[in-house]
Amino acid sequence: MVSAMASELNSVTGANGTHEDTVSVSPERGATLKDEQPLLKSDPAAASPTAESIEELERKYAPYVRRDAYGTMGRGEIPATEKVMLGIAAVTLVPIRLVLGMLILVVYYLICRICTVFSAPHEEDGQEDYAHMGGWRREVVVRCGRFCSRAMLFTFGFYWIKETHRSNGNEDGCRDQADESERPGAVVSNHVSYVDILYHMSSSFPSFVAKRSVAKLPLVGLISKCLGCVYVQRESKSSDFKGVSGVVTERIQEGHENKLCPMMLLFPEGTTTNGDYLLPFKSGAFLAKVPVHPVILRYPYCRFSPAWDSISGVRHVFLLLCQFVNHIETIWLPVYYPSEQEKEDPKLYANNVRKLMATEGNLTLSDIGLAEKRIYHAVLNGLCVQS
Repeated sequence: MVSAMASELNSVTGANGTHEDTVSVSPERGATLKDEQPLLKSDPAAASPTAESIEELERKYAPYVRRDAYGTMGRGEIPATEKVMLGIAAVTLVPIRLVLGMLILVVYYLICRICTVFSAPHEEDGQEDYAHMGGWRREVVVRCGRFCSRAMLFTFGFYWIKETHRSNGNEDGCRDQADESERPGAVVSNHVSYVDILYHMSSSFPSFVAKRSVAKLPLVGLISKCLGCVYVQRESKSSDFKGVSGVVTERIQEGHENKLCPMMLLFPEGTTTNGDYLLPFKSGAFLAKVPVHPVILRYPYCRFSPAWDSISGVRHVFLLLCQFVNHIETIWLPVYYPSEQEKEDPKLYANNVRKLMATEGNLTLSDIGLAEKRIYHAVLNGLCVQS
């Protein structure tokens, strides 16, 4: 549960408190890639922005533009009433939510500790987890994990979650998911915020990709093993470790073939957006040639957008906790069964799923990706961060 969020926020709690991309979203990049550089960084020598420069940036990098009341990078001018509300929330809501969040984390850790105290972790290819644990222990871990994840969302102000489940509308095309050959091996979702993972933990409790260092974190380490995380030692070039794509593909196939194994949660865009766009999909999530379950996440807002796009992690968490109410809307599309042609062409498979999600979620397709996001953030540093 919270280990998922900790993986996303691992960069937030780092030395500089800046926003880094997560390893969970791009399984095909491999374990030999270097760590991401911070996307946002304070620049004391920043210049003042101009209306023309901001407008040009927003047109070119639209998927990463914040349009809420707090403006670009969450540093825009806000009215006095908003400042008063933030001040009140900072001394009331934020401390309460932090304490409750920590309490939920500790309680779930103790549950995981009790369920695994006499069990040896499953080890394979340098991976270690308790997701293969069976019987009542696994049932308790999953049920309590889903409950605690929902409790965490409630604590953060997500009191109501609107879920829509869409069917094929074609009886002849419907398939029995009880049949092992038809069960999806992965949940494929658009990526808007670190909150995405908490939602998915509360709904389907899938596994995900995380940095190998997460496994050693206090509290979070054991929880991540119970989730069945696929750990990636990205700085290692040793042949002892499989590439991310290979490990994830095996786990997807395992989840497809064995109903007792958790599905994988994948964000094939490779980074977060403002929730209105869908970036190109990486094909690594589709190499397993098995059905996937597409999910679309939206975060309606009035004042603050929960989207983690062009704002530093610490600032984003603070503003999120200051909101009295936050909202999530989800659309669960029918399980997507690849054709023979799509099975032989992962890029075709990925593109077709992406087009379906864009159509059903009313999302705009964009051709830019993480590289452009870094450029956008680098330019914003020079435009918006004042000394």
